[in-house]
Amino acid sequence: MFDAYAENTLEFFPDLCTGCGLCVDVCPHGVFAQNGREVELVRHKACMECGACQLNCPFGAIIVESGVGCAYAMIRSAITRQPEPSCGC
Repeated sequence: MFDAYAENTLEFFPDLCTGCGLCVDVCPHGVFAQNGREVELVRHKACMECGACQLNCPFGAIIVESGVGCAYAMIRSAITRQPEPSCGC
């Protein structure tokens, strides 16, 4: 179900990642996974662009334009009480 987002703005830079795992802890869709002392991007299409990973990455290894994708559509739909969120996917 969560792999349905056709495109998103998530960018991961493993060379900047120290493997702290904060992104793994805060991601609601399991986009990242801890593999020993490294973090891997394992479900890119599952990213709903909430921005939690970027906000919690102290090393700048993650960039995502939060508010431009499906997360924005779902939040806007809830606030405006629209029955069907649309993100253009």
